Amino acid sequence: MSLPMSGSLEDQQSEFERLLEESLQSARLPRRGEIRKAVILQIDSREIIVDLGTKQDGIVPAQDLERLDPDVRASLKVGAEVPVYILNPREQDENLVVSINMGLQQYDWERARELLKSEEVVEVTVTGQNRGGILVRWNRLEGFIPSSHLVSVSMSGERREASGDIVGKQLGVKVIEVDQDRRRLIFSEREAQKEWRAHQKARLLAELKEGAVVRGRVTGLRDFGAFVDLGGADGLIHVSELAWHRVDHPRDVLKIGEEIEVYVLNLDRDSNRIALSRKRLLSDPWESADKRYHEGQLVEGMVTNVVDFGAFIALDDGLEGLLHLSEMGDGSLKEPYSYVKKGDRLSLRISHLEPEKRRVGFTQRWGTDAAAEGAAAGAASPAADAEAAAPTAEAEPEPPAEAVGPDESI
Repeated sequence: MSLPMSGSLEDQQSEFERLLEESLQSARLPRRGEIRKAVILQIDSREIIVDLGTKQDGIVPAQDLERLDPDVRASLKVGAEVPVYILNPREQDENLVVSINMGLQQYDWERARELLKSEEVVEVTVTGQNRGGILVRWNRLEGFIPSSHLVSVSMSGERREASGDIVGKQLGVKVIEVDQDRRRLIFSEREAQKEWRAHQKARLLAELKEGAVVRGRVTGLRDFGAFVDLGGADGLIHVSELAWHRVDHPRDVLKIGEEIEVYVLNLDRDSNRIALSRKRLLSDPWESADKRYHEGQLVEGMVTNVVDFGAFIALDDGLEGLLHLSEMGDGSLKEPYSYVKKGDRLSLRISHLEPEKRRVGFTQRWGTDAAAEGAAAGAASPAADAEAAAPTAEAEPEPPAEAVGPDESI
């Protein structure tokens, strides 16, 4: 009785194992749109055969191989493991058609979603442009950077770059949108630049030393100063540190894109700020002012500012002083604005010089008082001449001795 019972249990166990195997086999059947890992079994000119771990091998058609990057295609070897995308689990010829290209793309989509969360910076290659921005390639995916998210490429006005100039250009970007169903992959260079520049500024703050002289490029001009790129991070030259003379606006002495040397004035590592100076690298004109200038000297300068009481004049070496309203023209002006304007170049004389107080005054009336005195003296000269020409009651001269006759002699 035990044998039949035993046989019955064995049959039941066998049946259970068979059903379990069928269930597992069914679960392992590839489904359309699925990504599977496969091992390359055979490579020929028209197709590649891969093992997906199922009863049926997968076929990678020639059309799919043609879409692969040449370097990727050349790297495929028998025995290599590759991701494949299930295109058609069972076509008319009972073949399992798969795609290596779409399998690799799927990996890229998954990686793009990871990048969206991690906000990691990656590099893309520009492939073209349209009115809204530029087209880029990242791995095996096509992406897009809107013009509003571009930093290093200009897409508007006269600075719009030609397509041939930007194709092939490498850009550091962040992923800001991923929609695989719509095959929409959006990048931002601006967001990447913010993070990259923050890292660069931290690096520069760690490497720079106060008092160092470095080279940079002017990237921005504001009322309060000029921004200079020191190699990935900006420092600020305050308007008071641009020159020894008064600077009304940074554009008066600098231009965007200009390469200049700057002096590292201060490093604030807590607030990540770099203070720079331009004038510290220029010679202080006051140090030798008493040797180069003297009162009454004729000089030429440029008007840097006009105020109600006069105009500030800067000489070419940076020495700056005031041309008072009373010293303008003939001294009768009521206001300076109709007489001079900012940027005018004037010939004038130094009226007083005080290097120890860093003061200098200018005048256009040097010698006019003396001229007025001369004019007054000139007006009196005709009367003097007339007086000199008038006859005087002087004694008549004695006649010569020979003119005296013998009878008149004593």
